[in-house]
Amino acid sequence: MAGFSTENYLSGSRFAAMANASVMIPDIWSVSHNQAGLGYLTNLQFSFHYENKFMVPQYGLNAIAVAIPTNPGTLGFSLSYFGYSKYHEIKTSLAYGKLFGDKFSAGIQLNYHNIFISDEYGRSSAISVEGGIMFRPIRDLYIGVHVFNPSRAKFDTIGGNEYLPTIFRFGLGYHIMQKIWVALESQKETNLPAIWKLGLEVETLEHLFLRAGISSASLQGSFGIGYQIGGIRADLAFSFHPQMGFTPHVSFIYGF
Repeated sequence: MAGFSTENYLSGSRFAAMANASVMIPDIWSVSHNQAGLGYLTNLQFSFHYENKFMVPQYGLNAIAVAIPTNPGTLGFSLSYFGYSKYHEIKTSLAYGKLFGDKFSAGIQLNYHNIFISDEYGRSSAISVEGGIMFRPIRDLYIGVHVFNPSRAKFDTIGGNEYLPTIFRFGLGYHIMQKIWVALESQKETNLPAIWKLGLEVETLEHLFLRAGISSASLQGSFGIGYQIGGIRADLAFSFHPQMGFTPHVSFIYGF
């Protein structure tokens, strides 16, 4: 349908620097990548993320996330806004992740999507679900599986139905000496070729992280840096598309 273009926007500059090879890595931004990762969080966390896709002012993505550990598991809340006044997409999400023992976690999320195009199309909404698992069969080896929108949620508009994508992700990650993450992920969207992603994170100095990644989708590359002091972490990333150019990403995380 002309006019609408729906996507599952991924947030978190740490993961953006690693080409979003992240389905197996626990983090507050697991609310956007694999809700099973929430089960590993042990303290209250809040994060803000911003990126400007291809340096186009109208293509800004703003997102916030909150993770609240409880006795049964960890609750997550996230809100993202992509676009500008005449065209925007809003995603509001409630997630839950739980750790079972020390080797397995699972999570699920309910999303409310709202899309707006001024004048001709107006506003439409949809509800989707997503969820995943993380498994650690041996020390430092992590496996992640995630599916977004298996129910094929859609927007009902005057021009017909616009379906949200159904996306499957599978990945392996190895955490070496608690200093290095090596992550490999495959992503498959219905009716599109699989995308392969490779990400690397290295703690070069105490609390200082260097990151890089590459994706088979148009051979996109990414890199970034992160610094953590106490419960505060700041992450900066840049991703590059051969035709569209650079996208800057920045995130701030505060843990209580």
